[in-house]
Amino acid sequence: MSALPSYRVGPTDAPLLDQTIGDYLLGIVERFPDRPAVVVRHQQIRWRWREYLQQIDRLAKGLLAIGIQPGDRVGIWSPNNIEWCLVQFATARIGAIMVCINPAYRREELAFAINNVGCKALICASRFKGSDYLATLAELAPELNSSPPGELKAAALPSLAWVVRLGEDRTPGMLNFNALLSLGDEQENSVLQRVAAGLKASDPINIQFTSGTTGSPKGATLSHSNILNNGLLVAAGMALTEQDRLCIPVPLYHCFGMVLGNLVCLSVGACALFPSEAFDPATTLQMVSEERCTALHGVPTMFIAELELANFSEFDLGSLRTGIMAGAICPEPLMLRVQTLMHMTEVTIAYGQTECSPINHMTAVDCPLDKRVTTVGRAIGHTEIKLVDPSGEMVARGEKGEICCRGYSVMSGYWQDPAKTAATIDTEGWLHSGDIGVMDSEGYVQVVGRSKELIIRGGENIYPREVEERLYDHPAVQDAAVFGIDSDRYGEEVCAWIKLRPGCDADEEEIKHFLSARIAYFKVPRYIRFVNEYPMTVTGKLQKFRMKELMNAELAPHS
Repeated sequence: MSALPSYRVGPTDAPLLDQTIGDYLLGIVERFPDRPAVVVRHQQIRWRWREYLQQIDRLAKGLLAIGIQPGDRVGIWSPNNIEWCLVQFATARIGAIMVCINPAYRREELAFAINNVGCKALICASRFKGSDYLATLAELAPELNSSPPGELKAAALPSLAWVVRLGEDRTPGMLNFNALLSLGDEQENSVLQRVAAGLKASDPINIQFTSGTTGSPKGATLSHSNILNNGLLVAAGMALTEQDRLCIPVPLYHCFGMVLGNLVCLSVGACALFPSEAFDPATTLQMVSEERCTALHGVPTMFIAELELANFSEFDLGSLRTGIMAGAICPEPLMLRVQTLMHMTEVTIAYGQTECSPINHMTAVDCPLDKRVTTVGRAIGHTEIKLVDPSGEMVARGEKGEICCRGYSVMSGYWQDPAKTAATIDTEGWLHSGDIGVMDSEGYVQVVGRSKELIIRGGENIYPREVEERLYDHPAVQDAAVFGIDSDRYGEEVCAWIKLRPGCDADEEEIKHFLSARIAYFKVPRYIRFVNEYPMTVTGKLQKFRMKELMNAELAPHS
């Protein structure tokens, strides 16, 4: 262990941008008007930057025509599609605040999101998977049935005036998306230019609800400067240029798709490619193969699903070079398969939080293998990182501490919630992540768990990540989730949910015996369940609080 403090500042040689997303977009279109900008395979969309801007500005002028002003909140409730992308850039052009609503939300969650931030307009798909969005809205706002579009006065959604629906069918009280574009055709460009000229890089532009892995969501408020600069720095970390083609199977409603996908591509003029409205491993690899993608994003579970396809060898992935793996630990066997079988020799690990736009750590494209599978990299540009103990004092390198971040990327706060903001961002501007990490002598940070996930069994502190890493060493284990459950005797007991590799077998005793040789006895899970799937957010993050609820309920009669 070093006496050096756990503190590091990312490089500051390249200056930060002081531009709005709209102004930066105009510059990219001027530089690369005829280069490919976006491909949406399931909608047969293939636009170059010049065409993309024309459609973005049609929508921007349409939003102005229905009275959307800078600072107004516009919700988007939809899976991945071209309309989502247009809303992202069109709202940025006019300074409206895009509110990303999880496509998996049900009625109460939707109402919470709309009311929490006061959405004036909602742009929504007609349906997604098992959810009928229009029926949900009709239940929440029966007043739609008798309201002309734009004149909604719903008791349950008091701020909402406009509902804009995707698709050709007509729905009472709603405006069709294509009709909104047509309204834009009737507006003069000078109107858009006047509004755009009054915007600043520091203006809020996006509200991202935190993913809810540990409870109810909060609306992180992000500016042009927050997310555009994060996109630019991450693109630099991936060594992306306008020649690159990035396949984006992760959801747009989350920072992974919206910032690390769309804005990363915008920042260098690269092409963003969307294989489907929701993740499908075969469709993703088909797009990579046929479109000659050079980069691919995903959480580890997505890469596992792609590699486990029965016809994996039929896809030509030789064009791949890089991409981002984030959201969860990457076991070494998975990293090796991604680098060799998928040709992603320059794949990077990225880490952060929605509240910091989202990335604050990243591995370099030439980072050694051991750093890619044991750490989340080092502080990215213009970002300060420190690790602190519960009293707020910085810990020495090699010691565990909470990961804190300060810099351009930190959100202004949770929307109109100063109490929750103050609990997350301290008076010196440090964002407290709730994640526990260890910084080594070179500044690489290993995430060992969440402070809220810490298991305290009979006075012993157990970090789930450590147990998960040992489980990944077992040849039959494909995925593992470790968490604490209630115990009258010890306060908490360790529980593991394990997903086995196809064709592999293992039982509870074998797993316990395997772990006993590798970790202290008190860290070995008392309870082990073999499962086929986990409760997850749409972005592939494990919902351990839900697993804990299920296990506590299962074991309650026996405790």
